[in-house]
Amino acid sequence: MEIYTIGFTQKSAEDFFERLKRAGVRRLVDIRLNNSSQLAGFTKGRDLPYFLRQICDAAYVHIPDLAPEESTLKAYKTTGDWDRYVVDFQATLDRRAPERQLTPAYFEVPTVLLCSEPTAERCHRRLVVEHLARHWQDVRRVDL
Repeated sequence: MEIYTIGFTQKSAEDFFERLKRAGVRRLVDIRLNNSSQLAGFTKGRDLPYFLRQICDAAYVHIPDLAPEESTLKAYKTTGDWDRYVVDFQATLDRRAPERQLTPAYFEVPTVLLCSEPTAERCHRRLVVEHLARHWQDVRRVDL
C-alpha cells in the first residue's frame, strides 16, 4: 500500500496541485495542528477543500490527531532538538493509536498526508507513515 506525503512550503500552487494530479490523489488528509495560519497560503483549511475539489477532484479531511501536540511542536521550535521531537511525537502516536482509527482500506483510495515542511526528512508526516508501517503490512511512503 502506498501512502503519499507532501509539504506545501517552497512550492507554488501550480507545482503543488500538479504533483497531486500526477499521483492520482483522490483524498488529502491535512495533518497540521494549525491549518488556518496566514503562512498556509493556498493551503488554508477553509480554502483547500475547494481547490482540491476543483483542480484534482479530491476530497479534504483534517485529522489533527495525526499532528504533534502543541507542547511538542513548541519545544522543537525552541530547541531544534529533532531526536527529542521524534521521541515525544512517537509517544503521542502510541497513545493515540491512529492505526486503530484508520485502516489499510482507508488508503485504497489514493491518499496524501499534508504538512508544511518542504521535505519529509524532518517532518511528522514521515513519522506518521512509519508508525502505521509498524502496525500494517506492506506500507510504502511516497513523497510528492
